[in-house]
Amino acid sequence: MSFTEAELERYARHIVLPQVGGVGQGKLKRTSVVVVGAGGIGSSVIPALAGAGVGKLTIIDSDMVELSNLQRQPLFRERDTGYAKAEMAAQFAHRLNRFVAVRPLEQRITIENAEQLIGDHDLVIDGSDNFATRLAVSDACVALDLPLVSAAAVQFQGQVGLFRSKPCYRCFVGDAFDADNCDNCADLGVLGALTAAVGSFAALLAINFIVGVGDNQAGKLHLFDGEKLQWRAIGIPADPACRACGSL
Repeated sequence: MSFTEAELERYARHIVLPQVGGVGQGKLKRTSVVVVGAGGIGSSVIPALAGAGVGKLTIIDSDMVELSNLQRQPLFRERDTGYAKAEMAAQFAHRLNRFVAVRPLEQRITIENAEQLIGDHDLVIDGSDNFATRLAVSDACVALDLPLVSAAAVQFQGQVGLFRSKPCYRCFVGDAFDADNCDNCADLGVLGALTAAVGSFAALLAINFIVGVGDNQAGKLHLFDGEKLQWRAIGIPADPACRACGSL
């Protein structure tokens, strides 16, 4: 894949990396990523992907910017309150990198529309704030055989994992959290810097996966303790009885 002179200068720090080079940068340019949620997680994921030169970026979020978001969502400013998060995030990404095709979708993902909304992409990154959405996204990724990076943060705890059909995210959390009224950071609180750390890790995991850097991380969950400032990783076993991937 060819690059313009402006792109070569923009991505020079990537291209000189032996693990990336021109081949890896070309992979990023050819990749289409959908980010579910332009909140605390998305506020780190979206700039990282746009800056890295991902070719196509779809941002899905049905919420409006609120003043309480600004503690952890630096995509937005006070003047953005009352406007659609997806649109404001897309404008941010476009201003950051004009070579990235950005599409905002002001919709809420449900089990009815998830496959339609994410189907035309190579990778899904989910930073939504409730289990109903996360499970709808995960089940759609399993059905479509799409890789999923799932990230979450609440209080001082964060988690990031890459799922490739089996095991899937539902293997990890089961069926108990399908309800839409589960606790989230609005109820429990979250440290703003934690969402930035978790979102940046999710972006790094996604970029490494796209380029082919490092070991296979599929089925591994990375847990971060923001009080102890420690990361640890655990393996997620496939659940034979999982109603999403159990029959694969």
